[in-house]
Amino acid sequence: MQTPALSFKEELKSAQLIVINAFKENHKAEQLLHDLCRNVDQQLSKIWRYFDFPKEAALVAVGGYGRGELFPYSDVDVLILLQQRPDAAFRDKLEKLVQLFWDIGLDIGHSIRTIDECMQESAADITVQTSLLEARLVTGSRKLFKEMQQQYAEAMQPQKFFQEKLLELQQRHVKYEDTPYSLEPNCKESPGGLRDLQVILWVAKAANLGNSWRELAERGLITDAEARQLKRNERAFKDIRIRLHIHAGRREDRLIFDIQTPIAETFGFKTTESRRASEYLMQRYYWAAKAVTQLNTVLLQNIEAVLFPQPSVPRPINEHFNEVNGFIDIARDDTFEANPSTILEVFLAMARHGELKGMTARTLRALWHARLLIDAEFRHDIFNRSLFLQILQSPQGITHALRRMNQMSILGRYLPNFRRIIGQMQHDLFHAYTVDQHILMVVRNLRRFTMPEHAHEYPFCSQLMANFNQPWVLYIAALFHDIAKGRGGDHSLLGMADAKKFCYDHGLSKANTELIIFLVEKHLTMSHVAQKQDLSDPDVVQNFANVVKDERHLTALYLLTVSDIRGTSPKVWNAWKGKLLEDLYRMTLRVLGGETPSKDRELKNRQEDALKALRLYGLAPDAHEKFWQQLDVAYFLRHDASDIAWQTRALHDRIDSQIPVVKCRLSPIGEGLQITVYVKDQPDLFARICNYFDSKNFGILDAKIHTSKNGYALDTFLVIEPAFAKNYRDIINLIEHELIEILTRQTPLSPPNPGRLSRMSRTFPIVPTVDLRPDDRGQYYLLSISANDRNGLLYAVANILTKYKINLHTAKIMTLGERVEDVFIVDGQALQGARSQIQFETDLLDALRI
Repeated sequence: MQTPALSFKEELKSAQLIVINAFKENHKAEQLLHDLCRNVDQQLSKIWRYFDFPKEAALVAVGGYGRGELFPYSDVDVLILLQQRPDAAFRDKLEKLVQLFWDIGLDIGHSIRTIDECMQESAADITVQTSLLEARLVTGSRKLFKEMQQQYAEAMQPQKFFQEKLLELQQRHVKYEDTPYSLEPNCKESPGGLRDLQVILWVAKAANLGNSWRELAERGLITDAEARQLKRNERAFKDIRIRLHIHAGRREDRLIFDIQTPIAETFGFKTTESRRASEYLMQRYYWAAKAVTQLNTVLLQNIEAVLFPQPSVPRPINEHFNEVNGFIDIARDDTFEANPSTILEVFLAMARHGELKGMTARTLRALWHARLLIDAEFRHDIFNRSLFLQILQSPQGITHALRRMNQMSILGRYLPNFRRIIGQMQHDLFHAYTVDQHILMVVRNLRRFTMPEHAHEYPFCSQLMANFNQPWVLYIAALFHDIAKGRGGDHSLLGMADAKKFCYDHGLSKANTELIIFLVEKHLTMSHVAQKQDLSDPDVVQNFANVVKDERHLTALYLLTVSDIRGTSPKVWNAWKGKLLEDLYRMTLRVLGGETPSKDRELKNRQEDALKALRLYGLAPDAHEKFWQQLDVAYFLRHDASDIAWQTRALHDRIDSQIPVVKCRLSPIGEGLQITVYVKDQPDLFARICNYFDSKNFGILDAKIHTSKNGYALDTFLVIEPAFAKNYRDIINLIEHELIEILTRQTPLSPPNPGRLSRMSRTFPIVPTVDLRPDDRGQYYLLSISANDRNGLLYAVANILTKYKINLHTAKIMTLGERVEDVFIVDGQALQGARSQIQFETDLLDALRI
């Protein structure tokens, strides 16, 4: 005979399976949500009757379950409502009830309260108050439930509830970076998702303004067309969320990379030569989220106007616009239709009047509908072109203006090629945003360089921007630098053509046009040189100076490059990359100023600066001499003066040490730890050190490998790990102790651990590449590798170098999100023969693929 739990569980699962299979056939989202809810209602009612609870108690559905909607693997939130606190026997019975709910497979969220306790908790916690707003009786005492509803309604303060839900919404938006365009959005919680729609209905219901989009339209808060659009987008998000749950077999609300394609295929999207199936799905998602975000703004303003009525006394801004309670408002309902140029003028007015908080709901709605007036004739109008330039040239509010224009689909209408990249995903494993949002983020970063309140973030960039004439030229370059993504071909060259046409159409000067075209074409050049080439080589700096030609081009490219890297993802930028770019800028500036790159001059300068630092340490004037005699020119050119002084201080009296010397300090660039290893050279030293760093999960950003004249390895590493900032003293002591012990013991190296690829790397694998070519002088080889990042990758590379007895001189470890692009300067006998070189590259590729 079956136990009650097993019987209830089988009934519930059987009913759920029937509903889910029906959805797979008919794709009716609303029907699935209501059918699953009804099934759970039936089982909970049966269980309630099975326990034979007193008639004075009630089982109440709250939250989403109370709304009458249940997703396949959502929580089932219930309130057990009692007339009075239970005694011990009743409490034991209630515990068995809840345990049975869990036993039958429900993810139960429960509370056991009297009406007074419900009111107390509701007054103290907005989350409880919200869940009770959608309370629904499942079974039990209707009288008790009605009494709770009455007391709840009497206690409700719509204005307070609105303000708290608005704050909650703003906090959630900040958590999700204030954008619906994350490449892995949460269809429930991200801006523009289901939660935003629920907030509207919650505050409307609390204020007795309506319980549905249709009722809100009847109250005049939205139009019938907007109500239909909101309903359509809500249904689309629910459909996506249902498919996420079914595909994952659990509660999953994120459209993460590795399930975007399977979900897209359930909608019938197919991968083509130019686009993945997931890209079609995600672009539709972003357009829907964008529409929801816009309509929510209108609705929240309208509801706020009802709850907090204020006297509307229009104050004229100009003949087309008024200021009403801190918002810009159109003078007439047909302002945009009567004079389409006002579509751009409203954004210019917003930029010029920083005291304005936004646009009225009437203006937003009219602007949304007027976007279709932007056609070829509008774009060719000289006055409209002038207005667009004036927006970009405004002293303030540019970022907000462009974001509003994009949100209202104005920017894409005015720049048709920009419209093509709205909601377009980027599968390069380091961009965190869609192309359009990345572009606007780059503009924002450039703007921040002009603002004194942000000068502390990047002081050098702020200093350069303060002296840069016509910074709006940089904003135009930023708008076009990635505008050709996804078209096929080189997006820099295609974007350059778009930028050239824009500059010609808008009457820009020849000099500004040339600069913008240069920036769009070369926007990746500076990061490539700084992060992949040897900046200690004077020819590298001279060649880069030949590309930029003058200080204005150099400064513009530097500012755009920093803004571009920062605008890809919070994970991509770091202080090391910042230092490389700044070093390249300063060295190139000296060349452009007339200084001829010279190793001798640079050697002398660095030694003099290092000696100045050494004098501060109190060392004897000649303390450095024996140590420096063991070092060649390459060492001094590849190390900063501060590094030379630090290492000299540590090693000047230990030149022939038989014990490994390891010194560690906080990196002078402000991020990570700098580690110096001084030991008798050995073939597997680099691999041994990399193995240790891997075991600690340290990320290696930079490695300088040097062999002294007396046969000692002098290697310097820059490593990072989140814990460094909090416990750096203990970590420094640990590293110095453990590395000395490892280098002293000389135990056999363990085989490389294949490591696990991240979720993103598994979804978007890249084909590993190895590029080996001699430098211009034929003295060294430049080894470049590209692969998906994983733990142990650098150690695997180091093992191959050891196997072929390849000498490593420098290593630049560049991590771009989930991809690594490492550059090594190497030499070795195995690289001299064609056969051994091919075998080396083959083994290296095999190591990258593991």
